[in-house]
Amino acid sequence: MNENNQYDYIVVGSGSAGSIVASQLSEDPNIRVLLLEAGASNNHLWLQLPVGYFRAIYDDRFSRQFDTEPSENTGQRNIIWPRGRVLGGSSSINGLVFIRGQQNDFDDWETLGAEGWGYRDVLPTFRRLECYDGGSSQYRGSLGKLMVSDLRNKDLNCDAWLEAAQQFGLPYNPDFNSESTYGVGKYQLSIGKRWRSSTANAFLRPARKRENLSIKTNALVT
Repeated sequence: MNENNQYDYIVVGSGSAGSIVASQLSEDPNIRVLLLEAGASNNHLWLQLPVGYFRAIYDDRFSRQFDTEPSENTGQRNIIWPRGRVLGGSSSINGLVFIRGQQNDFDDWETLGAEGWGYRDVLPTFRRLECYDGGSSQYRGSLGKLMVSDLRNKDLNCDAWLEAAQQFGLPYNPDFNSESTYGVGKYQLSIGKRWRSSTANAFLRPARKRENLSIKTNALVT
């Protein structure tokens, strides 16, 4: 915290969005930024190891587990919906699958009045934030801070499943974050060479060196 506790911006929540917002704002040395997080630091080993999400995602120290209402689409079952309560938010505890979402959804939002949220509008931002190890293209970025990599493990059962899906008639899609989300293929992961690439690691960790950014954990805002 700075000496007089005065700030130009207060960012509530250091999740996937909050970490990036605080990082971007603090790039201006004349702006004082305070980032508040209800959870703790993300320094725990389980939050850095890619396989650690098995241990972290339902751990009360790192996540809130919301209980959903039963619905027809879940066979009238309630589903536990974990959300991150730690620096990096859900990007620090999730299963690391990196997929942007359906392009049609963005365009539908724009049609409904969300100006600036069409896929053509958000694509440049997606490209800027990622460092995809498959290289850059009109759809992918390779100069960003968030590390994204293709699956590295090879499994004959998975290959057989993909082959069966193609025999059924689905086209093979080598990149769901590229031109189309239709088809069958292998997803990508938010992993660097070895470790999880959360927004806390990718964006917040470098920004913490700036004197104009203050971070307070275990700070619940009401």
